[in-house]
Amino acid sequence: MKKINQLVLKSFLGPFVMTFFICLFILLMQFLWKYVDDLVGKGLGWFLITKLMIFASATLVPLALPLALLLSSIMTFGNLAEQYELVACKSAGLSLQRVMRPLIIAAVLLSGAAFYFANNLLPIANFKMYSLLYDVRQQKPALYIKEGVFYNGIEGYIIRVGKKNPDGKTIQDVIIYDHTDGVGNNKMIMAESGTMVMSDDERFLILTLKKGSSYEEQYDSRQRTKSSRPFMRTEFDSETVRFDLSSFKMNRTDETLFKDNYQMLNLRQLENAEATIQSKIDKRKSELAGILYPLYVGSVKETKTKPDLSNPDFLKNFDEDKRPIIVSSAISAVRNYQSYAADAATDIQQRNKLLYRHQIEWHRKFSLSFACLILFFIGAPLGAIIRKGGLGMPVVVSIFFFVTYHIISITGEKFVREGFMAAYKGMWLSSAILFPLGVFLTYKATTDSSLFDTDSYLRFFRKLKNPFRK
Repeated sequence: MKKINQLVLKSFLGPFVMTFFICLFILLMQFLWKYVDDLVGKGLGWFLITKLMIFASATLVPLALPLALLLSSIMTFGNLAEQYELVACKSAGLSLQRVMRPLIIAAVLLSGAAFYFANNLLPIANFKMYSLLYDVRQQKPALYIKEGVFYNGIEGYIIRVGKKNPDGKTIQDVIIYDHTDGVGNNKMIMAESGTMVMSDDERFLILTLKKGSSYEEQYDSRQRTKSSRPFMRTEFDSETVRFDLSSFKMNRTDETLFKDNYQMLNLRQLENAEATIQSKIDKRKSELAGILYPLYVGSVKETKTKPDLSNPDFLKNFDEDKRPIIVSSAISAVRNYQSYAADAATDIQQRNKLLYRHQIEWHRKFSLSFACLILFFIGAPLGAIIRKGGLGMPVVVSIFFFVTYHIISITGEKFVREGFMAAYKGMWLSSAILFPLGVFLTYKATTDSSLFDTDSYLRFFRKLKNPFRK
């Protein structure tokens, strides 16, 4: 019995590790394609990019793990069935459930590890990845001055270099516009040649200009016309201009600003956050009810006689000289109530959406683990039924079922976000639909059903034709 367990586990471990890292790599490439515009051209170091990729890979594990478990289980039992090892086990008196037992235990352990990862490690990975990605997206593009192009990346300056020598330092035909005063093109520097280097700490860009002129138009707010403003021209043989590049360095945002996001919380923190949000919603509703309840006009008590509420013309209950005041105050009160009610409804709606997102994350931590088990019980029987190993048919079948599972999951999650469905219904919708399918496939594989055998379906249709022929 131990040899059978070892055989099944060895047949499963290799495909699982391979498919897991392949799925993770594909999802990581999708992540890079999505954020490529935010990463390219900003002078990010390899250490920073590697750090971001590691955190992004950790956040993609919830998608890669169920797909890898589905694909590897189909490949494992497909190989065993294709090589007639399942037939040998059944001829020795071992049922399919007995052969699946070690992998069932492995799938349960992986589901437990998935829950631990989703509850303890995934919030930290989301916290690190999204805070770092936010800083990267806010980072300015790296300094890169092209020939013949006006460059305005340095705040307050516009630089044009006519030609750059192959050494990357010597430049010719240089024009610099200084806008630091905020009054337009009142300062300009022109030079025939020069050198462009970075300081040792890369904080400053140093331009040493040769044989040029500087032009400055003195600005005075009291002088309205340009013709009355003094103009100064200076020629130089050599001049050094420094540009501060501190804005090009990436500044890290305080990470505590992201710690209260629903994706960065574990189960206990999510429960506490949900309770806090729900209490604020209830408080807002009670305040709204307390303000809108006493809508009866208080000026009724000012009348000499008790008003006749059965009279359709309600204003006749009041003195004629007070009617315009009553109408004006009523309209003003209704407008105030309407504005307050609209603001309160918007606030409650936003808080409800935030509450739904917290509930989604709470259920997601459990649904991920259960999805691993369901997809295993779909993949293992399918492999025994289709009797094909390798990366051909198993990949096609697994992608079909995983896409089906993912579409149902996204649909249910969207319904929860919009408030059309309770969180426990939407987040467990895919599991509720695919669980009976897993039971059905396990039953068919146990009874040696020819579910994907085309000859059996042809024989069935031939039997239907025979009575009509007679």
